[in-house]
Amino acid sequence: MENVTDTYDLIIIGGGPAGLTAAIYGGRAKLKTLVINKGTVGGLVNTTREIVNYPGYGKISGSDLMLDFKKHAESFGVEFVRGEVVSTDFSQEQKIIKTKKKQVYAAKAVIIACGSEPRLLNIPGEKRLQGSGVAYCATCDAEFFEGEDVVVIGSGDQAIEEGMYITKFARKVTVIVLHDEGVLDCNKVSAERAFQNEKMEFIWNSTVEEVLGEDNVEGVRVKNLKTGGSSELACQGVFFFVGMIPATHFLKESGIEMDKRGYIPVNDMMGTNLEGVYAVGDNRIKYLRQVVSAAGDGATAAVAAERYIEELNAFNESVLQSDKQVLLSFLNALNNESLEFGTLLEGINQELNEQFKIVKVDMATKKTLAQKYGIEAAPSVVVLDKGQEVKRLECSMNKEQLKAQLNQ
Repeated sequence: MENVTDTYDLIIIGGGPAGLTAAIYGGRAKLKTLVINKGTVGGLVNTTREIVNYPGYGKISGSDLMLDFKKHAESFGVEFVRGEVVSTDFSQEQKIIKTKKKQVYAAKAVIIACGSEPRLLNIPGEKRLQGSGVAYCATCDAEFFEGEDVVVIGSGDQAIEEGMYITKFARKVTVIVLHDEGVLDCNKVSAERAFQNEKMEFIWNSTVEEVLGEDNVEGVRVKNLKTGGSSELACQGVFFFVGMIPATHFLKESGIEMDKRGYIPVNDMMGTNLEGVYAVGDNRIKYLRQVVSAAGDGATAAVAAERYIEELNAFNESVLQSDKQVLLSFLNALNNESLEFGTLLEGINQELNEQFKIVKVDMATKKTLAQKYGIEAAPSVVVLDKGQEVKRLECSMNKEQLKAQLNQ
């Protein structure tokens, strides 16, 4: 195995509200916790100028709220490192995480909180002029367009609200809208405010075909969806607000189940299809994507991870520190024959004056452990001595045959 930079109980990939909340709970539970974050801690929430619906704050900027989250986590001893995760290995009990800077971290449990990122239209000129007039964050870049003309692509809450913010700096903001006149995808309050804003104009039934310019944005080519005609509109900046995509591309070879868009399905405890790996916040399949719901995800996952780690530690202690040989008995809790075998094994052990310590493993919930020992079917029994495999039993329902194997 590669040299591990450091080992933790819990590693959280991503430092947005979900990841930071998980870190708070992990640190408070006295788990050695690390947050690996690609950019500034706080994620996309840092670009939110004003949050008015987070309980207890009334009104606060996204960056200030995330700073409070981070300070809270640090007060419980949580560590932070800036890095981009490029690959993972979740196949074993010890989870391995590698960063772009060649750092290798290990953990007993991992929480994926990498969030989402702006969707690209991939139209001509978009990528080439990123940072030269093409932008995706009004809070970050609006001030650079003081007194200039700006185009906003999109009509959802983010597009319209960010567009209104841009009017504080720009001479004019033109919103390109797919729908008929008067129809926006944002909430009604924002729509009314936008229509009343003298510096905002709208081009309806249209889309942007190309961003124009050599070294900097000089305009856009707009296509009318009803007539099919195209026209050029001069501008110095183009802001894209056409939705978000989960930042889960680094998980493609991880074994984590994802839908076709890259979102991760989870259970009620935020657990993924892999033991000890959880997903929270905007990178998971969910209904509401808000700071408060992300925080709830983080709390749930951290508590679930804590209990998983406790069970893992208890299991390792019972196996590795047992004075007796251990019968690691892999069972299927939904199969009667498997359960009957477990009862038979216990009965024989009693007749042998508890010569062995029996540790039952439900294959449905302990898939990683089954994979570790190469167990594919239940019932199966691995005999261990101080954690080392001694032999495997032929799991016969014949009492005498089974007893004879144990006496060998």
